[in-house]
Amino acid sequence: MKDWQKIYETPSVVKAELAKAYLVDEHQIEAVVLNKRDSMYLIGLCELYVPNPQATLAKFLLENEGKIIE
Repeated sequence: MKDWQKIYETPSVVKAELAKAYLVDEHQIEAVVLNKRDSMYLIGLCELYVPNPQATLAKFLLENEGKIIE
């Protein structure tokens, strides 16, 4: 994804979608979840991408607002 940066990865589709919803709904930051999980064996990761200019802010918000639960 050109001009987009991966800011988060998780094996949980739910966590990735919650992080995306938080960025989009609360902070109007465009975000996309790329699901790279294998549908048969349920292995792999979901990746959250945002536009490059907003990547630092998005990471900060997710890490410091406590929206990412590991």
